[in-house]
Amino acid sequence: MNISIKNQTDQIRWGILGTGQIAGEFARALLDAPGAVLAAVASRSMDSALAFGRKYQVGSCYGTYQELADAREIDAIYIATPHPMHAANAMMALHGGKAVLCEKPFTMNRREAEQVVELARAKRLFLMEAMWSRFLPSLAAVKAIMASGEIGTVHQLSADFGFRATVDPTHRVHNKELGGGALLDLGIYPLSLAADLLGPIVSVQTQAELGSTGADLQSTFMLRHHSGAVSMGSCSLLAHTPKELIVSGELGFIRMEAPFHYSQSVSVVLADGTARKIATPSLGNGYTHEVIESMRCMREGLTESPRMTHAETLTIMGWLDTMRAQIELSYTADR
Repeated sequence: MNISIKNQTDQIRWGILGTGQIAGEFARALLDAPGAVLAAVASRSMDSALAFGRKYQVGSCYGTYQELADAREIDAIYIATPHPMHAANAMMALHGGKAVLCEKPFTMNRREAEQVVELARAKRLFLMEAMWSRFLPSLAAVKAIMASGEIGTVHQLSADFGFRATVDPTHRVHNKELGGGALLDLGIYPLSLAADLLGPIVSVQTQAELGSTGADLQSTFMLRHHSGAVSMGSCSLLAHTPKELIVSGELGFIRMEAPFHYSQSVSVVLADGTARKIATPSLGNGYTHEVIESMRCMREGLTESPRMTHAETLTIMGWLDTMRAQIELSYTADR
């Protein structure tokens, strides 16, 4: 483990690898995380790095990713590049002795994910998938209500995530060379949260509509969990959907209000007609919670978070592989 992190009790110096929209969201999230310092940013273009640095008041700007991986003043790196670059970028950062928080989807497939996890474990460095919705107060509230027995034994979960995206076939969301498709970008949210709430998945059935580029425009899937419960998920780049997640039990249901991946309130509706709403405000823009968890783990010398384990990430990537095989969606990384 990086000594500067393990012995540090207040500040952790972050570098952001990539300068796109998600990188900006993460930069803003750091402002609300006690002890987090945005110390550096890297892009493949120095102009882009400098522009990002000026906007977010970043101390050091690099025109190559390798420079950030090698930077001695950095403790942890957030990977904010397109999906197909995640594995190589994460391994570069790990080889540089940095803790890594890698944006979802963690990699393009399970094989790549196993390589990244193996390296992190060998180097005894912290590594976590940045599935930020798993750390929100709203999800913690849902878990607490389920555990209380208020809605009885849980049997079903449903979640949808869809919006009308650009129809430009060269845009990232449609470009297979950039990991395009609804499933990896959006479907991972209902998939990951269903696994977190209902437990291990034992089978999946997937249907999809593929676009002209071969990427999925929309997908739907049904999961069966080890507990016997079932969950249904959908994602779309064509349709504006409610974006709700509902957990249903014998005595009622819990709704994560839209958009569920950033829900700020949770409703409980019981079979006897009683209902209540619970406010679950997030810190900052919501990404702050995964930052806080990452830094807690780093300070305690952990190599993974108990709330988003390596095993869970590998399992989710494996199920995404299975789902893509069912809809005949493959990427260059699969060859």
